[in-house]
Amino acid sequence: MATNLAIDPELLERALAIGGEKTKKATVTVALEEYIARRAQAEIVKHRGTLEWDKDFDYKESRRARDRRLGLID
Repeated sequence: MATNLAIDPELLERALAIGGEKTKKATVTVALEEYIARRAQAEIVKHRGTLEWDKDFDYKESRRARDRRLGLID
């Protein structure tokens, strides 16, 4: 999808220099991917401390049982 944007030329030049991408398009694409990842991480952090953990749950045994079911181990 072609989109015309008025991007601050100084910001774009700084991003090009720091990011090391060869084109403006690649620089903007990487910047958007990083922006999305950072916002997604912020959403996850909001839930910190809100989950209840079962201290008696044996995750290693759970993985072994899964692997036995799938025939990955005997």
